[in-house]
Amino acid sequence: MADVKYVFVTGGVTSSLGKGIISASLAKLLQARGYSVTIQKLDPYINVDPGTLNPYEHGECYVTLDGAETDLDLGHYERFLNVPTSQANNVTTGRIYQSVINKERKGDYLGKTVQVIPHITDEIKRRIKLVSSGNKYDIVITEIGGTVGDIESLPYIESVRQLKWELGTQNCIVIHLTLVPYLPATGESKTKPTQHSVKELLQTGIQPDILVLRTQVPLHVDVKKKVALFCNVEENAVIESLDVSTIYEVPVRMLSEKLDQIVLRKLGMPIDQEPPLTEWREFLKRLKNPKHSVRVGLVGKYVELPDAYKSISESFIHSGSYNECAVHVEYIHSEDITEQNVNEKLKGLNGVLVAPGFGSRGIEGKILTAKYARENNLPFFGICLGLQCAVIEFARNVLNLEGANSTEIDHKTKYPVIDLMEEQKSIIDKGGTMRLGGYKCIISKNSLSYEAYGKTEIIERHRHRYEFNDKYFDDFRKNGFIPVGINPESNLVEIMELAGHKWFVGVQFHPEYSSTVIKPHPLFVKFIQACIG
Repeated sequence: MADVKYVFVTGGVTSSLGKGIISASLAKLLQARGYSVTIQKLDPYINVDPGTLNPYEHGECYVTLDGAETDLDLGHYERFLNVPTSQANNVTTGRIYQSVINKERKGDYLGKTVQVIPHITDEIKRRIKLVSSGNKYDIVITEIGGTVGDIESLPYIESVRQLKWELGTQNCIVIHLTLVPYLPATGESKTKPTQHSVKELLQTGIQPDILVLRTQVPLHVDVKKKVALFCNVEENAVIESLDVSTIYEVPVRMLSEKLDQIVLRKLGMPIDQEPPLTEWREFLKRLKNPKHSVRVGLVGKYVELPDAYKSISESFIHSGSYNECAVHVEYIHSEDITEQNVNEKLKGLNGVLVAPGFGSRGIEGKILTAKYARENNLPFFGICLGLQCAVIEFARNVLNLEGANSTEIDHKTKYPVIDLMEEQKSIIDKGGTMRLGGYKCIISKNSLSYEAYGKTEIIERHRHRYEFNDKYFDDFRKNGFIPVGINPESNLVEIMELAGHKWFVGVQFHPEYSSTVIKPHPLFVKFIQACIG
């Protein structure tokens, strides 16, 4: 028997059905039963990582503690499991091919013709197993991006077929997620797309063990029977995944559908008593029965696609539930904010968060937002570029440094209050070269941040090239915009707070990446409390 059991999650009919949420929910249930679980994502695109992708293309780029720029699904894995992921949890076609080509250049293949099978598929299998090396995981869940039938994902599907054959059916199973559309005109749920999707999978040599059917309406037992018959799947292994009001309901739904039990039975693993999910249910109860309500403006430049700020919106859900508060997020495009309309745009909000980002587009709107929050005693939370915008605003309007700016926006500015980090100045490549991953920060005791964290030393995740310019440290401190968090190795300013303000905090790191259901991020918790107050 293999030491580690493998579960593969594939998708059919359409993309964005929620393979990541099904994977995370199954992992949560298995974890609640006492099993050690991790999840990885195989992405079929040829980029080495999503770090150079526009958020409109692929949503948010999520950063792990060890500094990997990864797919946003890894954020879901961490939020559900409360366990950090790493570089090994996200594999792309770009990374696979890069590795194989590097080996070929070094002569590792000794004159052989390098081909998709076996060289690319062997590298994929190696990466699938790599995530469990050094860690004693009982189960590895692997989500395969894209849709069955995509040309890009064929090598991944073939690798799964080979692994199923090599490891045996008791050590390796496949869950296939499809859509069962409902046609209101006829009042019917249609199974034909699922049948075609499974047929496509069978043509690659893979028989799915479990089918999860995404649906808008509850499925009649006859529909499940029909799917089981036509797709060669046991009737009790056809699972209904009904649309829900929040992704955090999915584990509870999958528990009632016995998804975890079916997986364990197929893997030949013990099934103990049902996990209570006490903390999870408590979180859902608070989420659905709020005692307060706030309106928070999220000011950014990718607001047309909420997935671009996925971790931030999820952090609002976690901290909202913690505070028994419904957080209504209003996405405001920073390009739409001008001096003439800023009061109108931000009127009636209980707080504003200025979001991270890159480049000059929409920057003045973010600076005007920081000014409005500062002058109107409105709770303000600036993340990464959000902090930098607050620094620029303060320099211009309080320190009277006319034209103060970041050298990212204006490299000729007379007052570069935000400047390129020293170690970044010689870097030409864009991919994977920022200051990435976890870094220490020492917090002053007399601060809002210390009140939030309850300790003086923290580690937070970063993704940036520019930083607060130390030359202006004393000017800011004397005038009340105080650096209260400093990196002990580089002296980089990590946190700044405005003295005498209700709640005005800017951070250079990304707190949203480490907020989870069970442990909401303390700064988000305190920000929401300030908004309620």
